[in-house]
Amino acid sequence: MSFSLEWNGLKFVFGGDTYPNKWFVKYAKNADLAIHEAFIGVPSMIEKFKFTPQAALAVGTQIHTAPPAFGKVMTEIKPRMAVAYHFFKDFDTTAMINDGIRRTYDGPLSLAQDFMTWNVTKEKITVRMAIVNEEVWPPPATEKPEPPDPSRRIPYSDFISGGRWDVNDVVQPIYDAINKKYGLNEKP
Repeated sequence: MSFSLEWNGLKFVFGGDTYPNKWFVKYAKNADLAIHEAFIGVPSMIEKFKFTPQAALAVGTQIHTAPPAFGKVMTEIKPRMAVAYHFFKDFDTTAMINDGIRRTYDGPLSLAQDFMTWNVTKEKITVRMAIVNEEVWPPPATEKPEPPDPSRRIPYSDFISGGRWDVNDVVQPIYDAINKKYGLNEKP
């Protein structure tokens, strides 16, 4: 499956986990940003995933998009920025993917990784890494949460209930403190 979105004179195309196909080539032509998979190279599949050579060839060239095939697609559609994804981008696989793509494509290229961001305008495309803090707490809910409705509870199975280990001696003080602070009368 692929998507082609056009808005304010800009064109974004995303191709799913796929083998190169004529529909992507047709609808992605002259995209500003074209994202398509470029799977890990066959030699890496044999070495890292322990695929048989036959299985690696089938998966890496007939089910997924081999790096040179990604390059051929991008050479045909001529995007302002080609983005390859769906591979392990690490120290010993990235060069093989890049080199495979560069055998058939010499245009602008990003090898995607988590938190990579593209700012696209009619004048330029800026590729950058987002700065994130993975230790941040989520924002508060935008709607007031509803209290639990005991009538909607799905009971545990006898097997699960029978496997409970008694920790009430350490859980009860938690309930006592919360009940006191919030004026509740909840039980563990």
